[in-house]
This record gives sequence, structure tokens and C-alpha cells, in this order.
Amino acid sequence: MVPRFPRPAARRRPVASLLALGLLCTLATGAWAAGPRDPAQAVGGPVAVTRVPATAGAATPLSGYAIQSTAKVSDPPRTVSSPGYPVTGWHPAGPRSTVLAALLAGGRYPDPFFSTNQQKIPEADFRVPWWYRADFTVTDPSRRTYLDFSGVMSAADVYVNGRRVAGAADVSGAYTHHELDLTPLVRTGTNTVAFRVLPNDPKKHLTMGWLDWLQPPPDANMGIVRDVLVRRSGPAALRGAHVLTRLDVPSLATADLTVETQVRNDSDAPVTAEVTGSVAGTALRRAVPLAAHETKTVAFTPVDVPGLRLASPRVWWPAGMGGQPLYDLDLTASVAGSASDTAHTAFGVRDVRAPLNTDGARQYQVNGRRLLIKGGGWSPDEFLRWDRTYAEDRLKYALDLGLNTIRLEGHIEPDEFFDLADRHGVLTLPGWECCDKWEGQTNSGESGERWNAADHAVAKASMAAEAARLRDHPSVLSFLIGSDAAPDATIERNYLDALRTADWPVPVVPAASDKSSPQLGRSGMKMTGPYDWVPPGYWYAKREGGATGFNSETSAGPDIPTRDTLRRMLTPAEADSLWKDPDARQYHRSPSATFGTLRIHNAALAGRYGAPTGLADYVRKAQLLQYENVRAQFEAYARNATDAAKPSTGLVYWMFNSGWTSLHWQLTDRCLDQGGAYFGAKKAGEPLHIQYSYDDRTVAVVNNRHSTSGPLTARATLFGTDGTAKYDRTVSGVTSPGDGAHATVLTLPRSVRGLPTTYLVRLLLTDAAGHEVSRNVYWLSTRPDTLDWARTDWYHTPTTGYADLTGLAGMAPVPVSTRASTVSSGGTSTTTVTLRNEGRGRTPSLLTDVHLVDAAGTPVLPVRWSDNQVTLWPGETATLTAVYRTADLHGAAPRVRVSGWNTPERTVAAR
Repeated sequence: MVPRFPRPAARRRPVASLLALGLLCTLATGAWAAGPRDPAQAVGGPVAVTRVPATAGAATPLSGYAIQSTAKVSDPPRTVSSPGYPVTGWHPAGPRSTVLAALLAGGRYPDPFFSTNQQKIPEADFRVPWWYRADFTVTDPSRRTYLDFSGVMSAADVYVNGRRVAGAADVSGAYTHHELDLTPLVRTGTNTVAFRVLPNDPKKHLTMGWLDWLQPPPDANMGIVRDVLVRRSGPAALRGAHVLTRLDVPSLATADLTVETQVRNDSDAPVTAEVTGSVAGTALRRAVPLAAHETKTVAFTPVDVPGLRLASPRVWWPAGMGGQPLYDLDLTASVAGSASDTAHTAFGVRDVRAPLNTDGARQYQVNGRRLLIKGGGWSPDEFLRWDRTYAEDRLKYALDLGLNTIRLEGHIEPDEFFDLADRHGVLTLPGWECCDKWEGQTNSGESGERWNAADHAVAKASMAAEAARLRDHPSVLSFLIGSDAAPDATIERNYLDALRTADWPVPVVPAASDKSSPQLGRSGMKMTGPYDWVPPGYWYAKREGGATGFNSETSAGPDIPTRDTLRRMLTPAEADSLWKDPDARQYHRSPSATFGTLRIHNAALAGRYGAPTGLADYVRKAQLLQYENVRAQFEAYARNATDAAKPSTGLVYWMFNSGWTSLHWQLTDRCLDQGGAYFGAKKAGEPLHIQYSYDDRTVAVVNNRHSTSGPLTARATLFGTDGTAKYDRTVSGVTSPGDGAHATVLTLPRSVRGLPTTYLVRLLLTDAAGHEVSRNVYWLSTRPDTLDWARTDWYHTPTTGYADLTGLAGMAPVPVSTRASTVSSGGTSTTTVTLRNEGRGRTPSLLTDVHLVDAAGTPVLPVRWSDNQVTLWPGETATLTAVYRTADLHGAAPRVRVSGWNTPERTVAAR
């Protein structure tokens, strides 16, 4: 974030360990095992020997490692890296594992996600290099053999069969890509590769750090976090195969494909490589003569291969705008009639543009259609452990919320993440991170060290490697080469040179903040916060973090999880400190002095809803506080998206999720539980949505579908908290244009006779048949929140007066009946829940929450609800559905737990 005013050097929070929390959450989610799922990671288990086939084009990942601290290994590297070296007492590690992740998987330390256990892990153990050692076998050493890898943190000396093949000066940086020719060293039978991995320090190395996101891992993520591949081929190798697409916009009637690949002769004699293959049903063939050790780039274009001009191409769209079809490219290089190497990539046909609008804001367009970016900041697991199921669950949650984009500030995930994003239609905004070494040269307010000549080389190599890896993924929307700070002329030139060489196909943005760089110019983005609590009305002002332009990271700060999750992460005394002591340092918030307490949040909670009387009361008030605020944030940006002046063009909620058990910056918590923040975002993200505007009291219908909606009927009713109607108005014949446009249907009066200080607004939208298509309920006050704009700083705008919502405390208890049933098929279960307000008076059941639980009352997660946290007036019913994996019940019968602001908790069977 680049603040308007100076800020402390510590900005973002480092992440804590996932493993222990992983264990706790697994009981509910089934999505994260206590450790990596590779059996080689079992405590005391052997590390499997990787069997490498001789097949041309084979790329076999090492299946795991034995690791040990160099402080405990006195033998020389030549001995350690030789086949047969005994690894008794070493620790098993998976194929992608930091040192600490492996030790946690082995049960070395107590759950670092609970309480302050992480502080018990000695950092001194990770201030020396660690050995990573693996064996692989080959049966045919006549094939050429290469070691192909990235993801080393921070650097490593590499040895094979007792010989050093690369030094740490060359193998440096988390994102740099390396290919080492092992052919002269490989022999029949067992071969050994060993990495001597150096300690990581994000302030000194171009790797990954955690800023102020969470408490940093004691090992600083040192290790190897991506696959190390053993490649096999004949004399001719294929590298860098990719497809450039040019879609005709706006017709979408044709698309031109250009296929490029490098063909490399690794032998000492000249060869002719026959490159053959297919793409989109078109055959490819080219004879490529190569001198000894020569490399050529081969291109197939529509000029020489007419079939590469596609008529009626299958166009890739973000979710909600169309389908996500993918094409395949397959190539083979043959020498003297024998296959020498193969290459494969999948790609999508789509067009992305991001011009600056007349206000200087970045406006994205996909396939010729303007798109409001609605995103969230992504956090991987704190220990960088990859779990495909867990990642996919979170991406599905993003879609469930109506989000279309995920921003990755550093921590760029492995290939499978982008494969999933392609398949599900989730756009991604990868880029480099702020505030550590990545911006040490350009962001003097932070702690990253300035660059030397070697750092410039590593940065350029990192950009080249990531560009080559990501360029064919249609989900990738842009690359942000700066975050809080834009690169200087030298760094920018190196980045852009690397991107051009890689045929980078989508816009490049100089920074996520309102910065400029010499070649790219203005970023068109803003990073004005806030990052701590502000009232819902804040978002409607077209200033600071309000709904204008593209806000690359913003939210009202703390997102207090459910009591279920709090029990998994805090001791009872720590949980009590949440509501008893607003000035208490909260270990599970942030290491930052700015974000270390809940003072601002708790003052707002007490000022608006009344002082909490206990933990349960604090959590239920926090859910209301989060629901109304997150809903307002997304609604304000949606309402302003098509304004003629200063429209909103994008927002990234900071953050979508957390990499550990956290108290802030998360729409969904580490356990994948869902509270007020989640369902507030989900309500705002409805495809066809009726909403209230805090600034001018208008009621609008926002249509995120492509076609015009209507005719619709909108109804707005104002109630006292006892359910007595004070105002009611219906407007029929409502239509709303599509693609995110809105129609203003009415304005609520500023004064209504008999309206109490705290009151409710119910908005209903029905179709021509009278069916409800959107319902939205607000709790408001005749006394508004008051902002002190003049004292705005980089992380919030102070609130000097709070809306009076204390009248909610006097709402009469309301019984809600519940009927629930479950059907299961093909590993998926669907539980249907019908709620009915059985009250005899007029009082509604406010924010009635349904949780799917097992026999012990533990939430079954992940789960996708059709709707939740609903408000019902007497006699009204709502039918909700929950979809989840049957296996996540762990054999228990499903039950549903119903509770609400003024609804007594009860649990019923859902058989």
C-alpha cells in the first residue's frame, strides 16, 4: 500500500503455521490434511525413490526429500550428495516443502496456528543452510537428462552424484527458473540430487515475505516450494512452447493463432529436428536443421498455416459472462524418425485490454465488454504447502460471493492454481510484493535492502520465468510489476524486456498504487486504503478509498471469525481479551504496531451496537458490523461502476482469505467458515440485486447479467425494530440494463413520522410472476456516522460520531421453525433447510444464520449456501440449500444449527 501520509515501516503481517490449524480445521473441512498427503511425509517414513522413465519428453517430479540442518551434518557435500549416503535421523519432506512445513508434518512442534504456539519454535534452527536430498533411478542413461526447477528460497548450491552442478550465486530467488544438464553425470540405477538451501530473509532476497499479513513463519519459508523435475529427451529438446491469440473484437467471429517454440540441439553433431503437432484441429509440421548446440525459434502463423485462423472460435470468458473452453497444443520433435522430445500446453482464446478512462482510472475490458473488477487478495498457506482441493474450495467460494478476480501480491502459486482459475473462470492479478527486497530500491519507507547488480539480474530472470509460465493462462488478467511503489527506469526496462521476449499477451501495470513509471506511465490504480474500520457510508464518497477508480486493496480491517473458529485458535483467556480489552495486543491480528490491536474496531462496535456483555455478544455484534460494512463496500462500487463521472472500475477486498488463523482481512477464515463478512459480500454479489445507498438514500437495482432485466417490481418498507411498518412504497415496471449497469427506482424520505432512532429497511425485488429475485434488509439509524475526513491517514478515516443502532438490543426474541432434509449422490450432499418466522407479533428474525454441523456440533466445511443470514418477518419462510462433500460429514448424520440476532439457538436433524 502506498499511503498518503508516512507510515511505519512494518506494513503487512507475516503468516503463521498452517499445520496445526490445518489439523484442527481438517476435522471440519476435510480439505487440509494435518500434513502434506504424500505418504513419504509420514513421521519416520522413508522418502520414496523417484523412478524416471526414458520416455521422450518425460518430466518427472522428485517425489520427496530427506532434509537435515547443516549444523548436524559434518560430512562434505561430495559425500552427502552421493548415492547410498545414510540419512538416518533426517526428516522426510514432500516434493514441495519448506523446512518448517516438513518438521510440522513430522509432529516436531505443537500446533502453530493455536494461541502463541508459534513463538515456541526456535528461529535459530533456520539461520543455517539445510540439506535437501533425493534419489532417482534411470534405466537408460543414453537419454539426455536435465534437472528443471524453480521455487528455491532463498538460494542453493546444487549437487548431483557427488559433483556440484550449480552454485547459490546462480540458483537464487524464489521465482528464477533453472535447467541443468545432468547427462554426463547420470548413470544406470540410483542417482542422487542434493540442494544445500540457504536461509531466507525477504528483506535481503527476492523471494517471498509476509509483510503485515500475519505472524511470520520462524523459518521464513526457506526450502523448495515447487516441483523439481527430471526431464528426459533425445538430442533435440523443445522448450517454451506457447500460443499467441488474436481475437477479433468486438465481433468475436475469428481468432488468429500463432504457435511458437524453441528447438534446441543439445548434441555435439548437427541434426534435423522434425517438429510436428496439432492445435485446434490443425496439423503442424516443420523440418528444422540445427547445428551442434544451436537453438532456433520456430513459429507457425496463419500466413503459412491457414488453419490457424479460426472461424467462430470458442471464446474464454470470466465466470458469469460465458464459458471457459480451452484449446490444447501438442508438439513432438523427432530426429531420424525417433521421438526426441514433446511439449504440451493448454490455452484460451480471449482479449484483455485495460485503458485509462478520462479520470485516469484503469478500466478492464474482456472480449470487448467492460468489466468491474470485484476481487480479493489471495493468501497461500503460511508454510506454502499446496493442497489442490483446498485451493479449489477457496476459488469456488470466490465465485459463490460473486467475485471475478483474485489478486496475488507475490506468493505466486504453482501451475495447478492457474489451471483451476482457467477452468472455473476466475481472473487473476499476479504481481510482485511490496515493502521488502522487491521494492528495496524504490520504496525508501520500507525495510527492504537496496539492490546490487546481482539483484537486478535475479529480478529480470524472475520476470522472464513467471511470464513464460503464466502467458498461456486465460485467467491471467495483468501483471503488476510494482505494488506500493513503481519500479525505476532500470528495473522497469528489465521487466519489460523480459515480458516482451516472452510474448506477454495482457496489460502490464506499473504499480497497484497511484504511481507512474517511465515507459508505462500512470498505473490507473489507487491504494488509499482503508485497512481498518470505517462506517458503511464511507464507501459512497468519491474520495480516498470510496467507490471511484480502481482500489487495489481495501477493507474495513478486522473480520472476526465465528465462535467455532475462535475456539480452534485461541485460549479462553485470549478469546475474552477480544471484548474485554480493546487495547490488548492480538497475536492473531498482525505483528504491525498499526494493526496489532482491535481498538478502532471495538470502539465502533460498542459505539454503534452497545458495549458487549460477553464473548458471545461480542461475536454476534461483530457479525452484524462486518455484514453491513462488507455489503456496503461492494454495493457502492457496483452502483458507481457505470457513472458518467469518476466511475468505479475495480476493487480488491483486502483480503479474500488468510494463510493462518486470523482476526482480520478475510472474507472466509482459515477453516473456511463463513460469517457476516462472507454473507455480506455474497448478498452484494447477487446477479440481480436491489440495494440501498447510504449517501443519498436511493434504492437501485444492479444487473450483473448481460441482458436487460425486467419488468420487475421494487418495494421498500421502513420498520421500527418491533416490526411496525412506518413507510411503504412499491414501484413497478422496473428495468435495468445489463453488464453491471443500475437503475435508480426510488428515494427513501429523509424524515418519516414515528420512525425510531434505530430502524429497519426491507427491500424486495420481484419478477413479473411475483417471484422474489432479491431481498435485502438494512439496519439504520436516524443519527448518521460522522467521519473526520481532514484526519484521514493511510489506513483509515477517523469516525467522530457513531450511528445509534442500540435499538436492535430491544428486539423481542422470535422463534424460527426449521425443517431440513438431505439427499446424497456421487459424493455430494445437498441439505435443504426451510425456515419460518413463527412469531405472533410483528418482530422480524434479524440475520438468521444456519450452520451445517455434525453430531458433535462441529461445522461441516466447506459448504456453499444458496443464501444465509436471512431476515424474516412473521409468517415468512425462506428455503436455503447447502451443497458439500458427503465425505466431510466423516460418517455423521447432518444437522443444522439455527441462530440469529434475536433467534434462540437450536439444532435439528437434517436426514
